[in-house]
Order: sequence, then structure tokens, then C-alpha cells
Amino acid sequence: MWLRASCELQFEITVPTPLILMLRPRSGAQQWIAREEYAFSPRLHVEEFSDLYGNLCQRLVAPVGAFSIRTQVEVLTADYVDRCPGAEFIEIQNLPQGVLNFLLPSRYCESEQFNHMALEITAGQKLGYDQVACIENWLRNNILYQPGSGDLPVSAVGVNARQVGVCRDLAHLGIALCRALSIPARLVVGYLEGLEPMDMHAWFEAYVGGRWYTFDATPTASPGAYIAIGYGRDAADVAVCNQFGPPASPLKQVVKVEQFFPKDA
Repeated sequence: MWLRASCELQFEITVPTPLILMLRPRSGAQQWIAREEYAFSPRLHVEEFSDLYGNLCQRLVAPVGAFSIRTQVEVLTADYVDRCPGAEFIEIQNLPQGVLNFLLPSRYCESEQFNHMALEITAGQKLGYDQVACIENWLRNNILYQPGSGDLPVSAVGVNARQVGVCRDLAHLGIALCRALSIPARLVVGYLEGLEPMDMHAWFEAYVGGRWYTFDATPTASPGAYIAIGYGRDAADVAVCNQFGPPASPLKQVVKVEQFFPKDA
């Protein structure tokens, strides 16, 4: 399926402010970037680099005054998220080296505190994919998804205690439960067509059966229609906009995602 996604951020900058952005998706196994626009107003010098997880990041200093960023991307995505019930658990000694970091506790995913809970939730499930699918289902049935319930990231412990959260919070708890079972898991941030209310979205992936699989506990999740922008251990690694200095929160943030059909298709 073809998706067109855009994001517009508008700021009022009071002092020159360094920003690190993560707004450019990369082509991968589930998506191909066909066309992309990226504009700043006013125009300025930007440096691009890849972070520790291969995400495309942009580094700049926003000037004083009105400042805006607008991106648009056209992407060919998979029609459906890959599912693989029964995919095997991969023993630690057989995991690729690049996956090992996603086994460890992190700032928002205190997996060491969820060992017993993870075992209780997945009791009777085959090790691997079926355990993660059980966690996804448990999250959907037990944690209230409430858009707008929190602007700041909440750790897995906090989400479990209050039993409510946004998409990112549900993903944090899912990641912590997976890691507690020695299943590598990572946070993904990007776009989801059909999300209500429309905004950036977060979900998680687990490494089973020799590859990463998508899981999303939010009830608005589509069978496909995802565009991944960034991957990381948790929200600390995948903020689409990090600013340094006096607060410079966007005055306006507009996200749009729609299906379309290319003229030459």
C-alpha cells in the first residue's frame, strides 16, 4: 500500500537553540521510501548523521523568532504486518550481537522488575512469538489506552501502577515484559494511517524466530499502514525532536497520514 505522511512543527524561539531531530524514515524490509521533502523556514545549515541504532538524525541551531519544520514522505509499505505464530524463542547464545542491547533494562523499561509478572501472563504459551502475542493481548485488555493522558514518557513500572497510558506507555510495558522473558524488544516511533486522534505513533518489536516482528497493543492499530522513523531501547532514544536550552516546545504540531495511488501505478 502507498502512504503519504507529513509532519509540521512550528516554534517561537527566544534564543538560538540547538535541536536534534529524527524525522526521516529509511527504506527497510517493510517499507520503501519513494519520495521525500524536508524544509526549514527560515532556511539554515543542517548536519545529518546516523545514531547508534541507524536512525537518520538532523542537527541544527534554530534561530530566534518564528521557526518551522515541514516534512513529507511517500512510502510503499507492506499491506499487512507480518505475523508468525509459533516462531521460536532464540537462546541468548545464538542471538546476533546487535540484538543483545535490547535484552537489558533501560530508562523507561525496568525489565528486571517484571520477571514474575511476565511468567504469569504467558503461562502455558510456547516460548517465543506466542509469548509476545500473549503480552500484546494482555496489554490491550488490561491497560487503558487514553490518548492525551500524558505528555511526558512514563516508565513501565509507572504504567503498570496506574493502568492507563498513551501508545508509547503501552509499548514501554510490553518491552519490559518481553525483556523479562529474555526476548529482545525495542521501541519504534513513526506514523500509523487511521490513528485517532492523528499524531506520531509508537509501538514495539520483538526478536523471535530470527527476525523482528511488530506488536501494537493500542486498539486503533491497523493490520498494516505503518511507517517506521526511529528505533531504540525506549523513548529516550527515539524522540523526534530534542531541544537544548530554554524550553522551545512546538506551538503547533500537525501530523497527517493518508493512502494514495501513484499516477504511474
